[in-house]
Amino acid sequence: MATEKTVNYTVEQTQSMIAAYTTNPTRDTVESLALTLGKSVKSIVAKLSREKVYIKPEYKTKTGATVVKKDSLIDKLSELVEFTENEASSFDHVNKTALVKLLAALS
Repeated sequence: MATEKTVNYTVEQTQSMIAAYTTNPTRDTVESLALTLGKSVKSIVAKLSREKVYIKPEYKTKTGATVVKKDSLIDKLSELVEFTENEASSFDHVNKTALVKLLAALS
């Protein structure tokens, strides 16, 4: 006995979602689609992701600046000072704020 696959979204709903989201790819659009279609925000995000149109939001710091990973700071410092990989790895335990200040002083 074969089990039937349930379909969460019709072809029309999917096309409508893609059109709405690609026109305005924001969290508000996702929330609006969820309300309109009677689905959860998580379900809408999952469907848009499967359709390869969802754009993951870029996270910001408390001050609104783009998040910079500590590894990226260490890489920049290593390029600037020409550290070996072993020397660069010693910065893994250094405070991120100290790395930012060090890079600013060297730049």
